Amino acid sequence: MSSPNDIKKGTVVNINGELWLVTYFQRVSPGKGSSFVRTKMKNIKTGKVQETNFKSAESLTFEDVQYKKMQYLYNDGNLYTFMDNTTYEQVSIAKADMEDSIPYLKEGLEANVVMHEGQALSVTLPQKVEYFVVYTEPAVKGDTASGNVLKEAELDNGLKVRVPSFITQGDHVLINTDTGEYTERVN
Repeated sequence: MSSPNDIKKGTVVNINGELWLVTYFQRVSPGKGSSFVRTKMKNIKTGKVQETNFKSAESLTFEDVQYKKMQYLYNDGNLYTFMDNTTYEQVSIAKADMEDSIPYLKEGLEANVVMHEGQALSVTLPQKVEYFVVYTEPAVKGDTASGNVLKEAELDNGLKVRVPSFITQGDHVLINTDTGEYTERVN
């Protein structure tokens, strides 16, 4: 038995014989009362999504899942295909099972695929991913003095993010896949 405090994104929980994949979690410590973990979980068989709160004192049964490092290859509209670089085994994940990750995917990106009994459940992306700036407006003279001026940039996978004004077309930038925000420029 495990504690709800051990829950993280990608955890598989067995509730009444049904497997639920945690897609979102938040630890909450109210001023009064005991702390709890707020989750959004998806039923692996039915695809049903539900929000559940677990008190810290509860005990849960976590299912054993494997995280396989795989490379993103392509999508055909509904399925996203990943390949294991050592065995060349390919697995596909349904669009609905990885909606949060889709904007950050690009060909060749290495990610951890969550596997349970040979079935791919979801994908966990690296926290920071490097992208190439395809297009951004040039900086306006005088805007760079404050240092807090942001502008929109289009990245090599089509993602649009707000970046500091000193970023130019052709730069490489790191984007946080949890928040979708610019973190730093890469040389």
